[in-house]
Amino acid sequence: MPKSKRNKQVTLSKTKKKGREHKESIVNSIRDAVENYNSIYVFSFENMRNLKFKEFREQLKPTSRFFLGSNKVMQVALGRSAADEIRPGIHKVSKLLRGDSGLLLTNMSKEEVEGLFNTYEEYDFARTGTTATEKVELKEGHLEQFTHEMEPFLRKQGMPVRLNKGVVELVSDFVVCEEGNPLSPDAARILRLMEIKMATFRLHLICRWAPEEFELYIEGLGDSDVESA
Repeated sequence: MPKSKRNKQVTLSKTKKKGREHKESIVNSIRDAVENYNSIYVFSFENMRNLKFKEFREQLKPTSRFFLGSNKVMQVALGRSAADEIRPGIHKVSKLLRGDSGLLLTNMSKEEVEGLFNTYEEYDFARTGTTATEKVELKEGHLEQFTHEMEPFLRKQGMPVRLNKGVVELVSDFVVCEEGNPLSPDAARILRLMEIKMATFRLHLICRWAPEEFELYIEGLGDSDVESA
């Protein structure tokens, strides 16, 4: 008689071990990369778009390697203090891994990296909670940009609409969003239908490390801030 799958025992220690092994693999990968690349950068990001970032990463793959994930794991890999750092001064990089940040290890020149990061921008549709960059208001009257099949959906988003001879009609002025306010789920969906992109995916350099070199890119952030971070 076959054994019931309901009676199958799951060993939690194995699950924990797998998680530990994964973290150790990342630590070892970062430490190996430190030996194989000339410089290390910490960067932050806003409005992350995974597909766009993957394309950017693939573009730099021949000369660079990126690490994103747990800041604590990346800090352990580099060393959190001068006592356990894997290269002289590299614990300063570790201290700046916080929030939405990642590591770039590269053989590109400083000028190439700065040029790429300073000019990189990708526009996309904003998600719920994103701060509106402008006021969007629709005026009373026909909405030619929407088909008649969309009228029920628009009503569900709170828009005062009706069908008038097969054409979607707005019965009164309607404010989709106000500049500076977070987008509601309804507003985010309407802006997507209107093909209005309010989110900009950007990458910002925070610091650069190379043997016997350390440079900060953030104004007002000094060595004392790095040591106390």
